[in-house]
Amino acid sequence: MSTHALPPQMLTIRQVLADRQFFRLWTGQLVSIFGDFVAIFAVQVAITFRMHGTPRDVTGVFVAFLLPMALIGPVAGVFVDRWDPRRTMIASDLIRGVLIVLLTLTTSLWQIYAVFFALSTVSTFFMPAQSVTIPLLVKREGLMAASGLMQQTMQLVRIFSPAAASALVGLFGEASCYWADSATFFFSAAMLATLSYHRPVAPAPRGIGAVARELGQGMNFILTHPKFSFVILSMTAGMFAIGCFGALLSVYVRDILHSSEYLFGALGSTTAVGTIAGAAAVTKLARGRVSEHFVSVGMFGIGLFILLLTLFGQKAVTLAACAGIGVSVSFIMVAATALLQGESPPEMRGRVSSSSMALISIAQGIAMLFAGDWATRFGIIHLFYASALMLFVVALGGVWKLRRMS
Repeated sequence: MSTHALPPQMLTIRQVLADRQFFRLWTGQLVSIFGDFVAIFAVQVAITFRMHGTPRDVTGVFVAFLLPMALIGPVAGVFVDRWDPRRTMIASDLIRGVLIVLLTLTTSLWQIYAVFFALSTVSTFFMPAQSVTIPLLVKREGLMAASGLMQQTMQLVRIFSPAAASALVGLFGEASCYWADSATFFFSAAMLATLSYHRPVAPAPRGIGAVARELGQGMNFILTHPKFSFVILSMTAGMFAIGCFGALLSVYVRDILHSSEYLFGALGSTTAVGTIAGAAAVTKLARGRVSEHFVSVGMFGIGLFILLLTLFGQKAVTLAACAGIGVSVSFIMVAATALLQGESPPEMRGRVSSSSMALISIAQGIAMLFAGDWATRFGIIHLFYASALMLFVVALGGVWKLRRMS
């Protein structure tokens, strides 16, 4: 058997959900993710359609959210590896449940950016703690199914959240979305409080030198591990291109398709449907196959569908292309997440998770930081063409690299 093959007897999603503890973790995330999408949709609609924001204004929200992941995330992973992950997640949820309410008091873009920066800072502790927790609840052969389920859940919620957010904004105003998201954070914390599992807790590193040393260990693992280095560096380059596209999709809807927030919401739902289908497909296709191949396939698919929607510039084609983008994204995320959780040393999962997230966030942040200016200077159409081209290059480079590794 090839050393790259996944375990042949992988668990199904139904078998993974049969574990009561994982089921409670999943339920809490289902509700919390729904609230997050409702709140994010409300912010995007407010800036794009009510405040008539520029491309730079829209991308500013994403940059504010990505900066902590890039700058604070790696350090957070060092401490997550030493702390109790359940308590870390509960504390993160409770703090974010309070912070999100501050959006009801914002009156300017910079205040919105500040709240998102604070939310992201707390999230840098939650996400690696969850990456540590899932392998403690799920067997190794169930990690691909668990990863696929989390992706399907996120996108299933994405289908319904735009309609829910639109209804809430129309009936009660944008603030209602933020209050709803706050409630979901507290619900998630309550579900996490019911979990019971054991993970040895080590003393947190003291001193800048100790933190830097452990941080370097996690980054060194990513850059020297043959599978991880390929997957993470490919995703870093690919996410730069995806970031340019995703940050300006709402502006593309407004200025190129001459449509409203309703089409923007429909595109999100269509992408989610594609991601659900893709996650189910990759979970089945991955049996006995090398998961790294799915990363290159996903990169090529995203580039192809961005190219198609840009070439035609029609609403129907854009809807279909977003479904294809969703399928392609799931190929990348499911395979990469399963690889991350399954092959990281248990004592380093927090650092590996947060450092990987930091590299990808840096790429996305740089893309979003300049995407607004590039779109203003060269036009959104040319920026989308450039994004597609870069994704094709990354995909072809991945194929070449995998052939050399085999």
